[in-house]
Amino acid sequence: MATFAVTDDSFDADVKQSDVPVVVDFWAEWCGPCKQIGPALEELAVEYGDKIKIAKVNVDENPNSPAAMGVRGIPALFLFKDGQVVSNKIGAAPKAALKAWIDESI
Repeated sequence: MATFAVTDDSFDADVKQSDVPVVVDFWAEWCGPCKQIGPALEELAVEYGDKIKIAKVNVDENPNSPAAMGVRGIPALFLFKDGQVVSNKIGAAPKAALKAWIDESI
């Protein structure tokens, strides 16, 4: 499964009501570190398959969700499990570090 876009309108349904853990990537087109981790998140989405979902929220197009989550810098990653944030990570990281963070959080 590839990453998928989430909007302010679909955030609750796509993330908080998901039956599997969801990693939410708050990003923007102009953000260099966001572009750095994008390919790693795509690869991880495929590797995890149906075990988790990886969602992407464009903060420029969807300002309400990041504001509600208290996002102050991007990339900001939040891992939701059973509708609750169980972990978060700010800033870019290599694929191996992202995978380790997800594995210890789920």
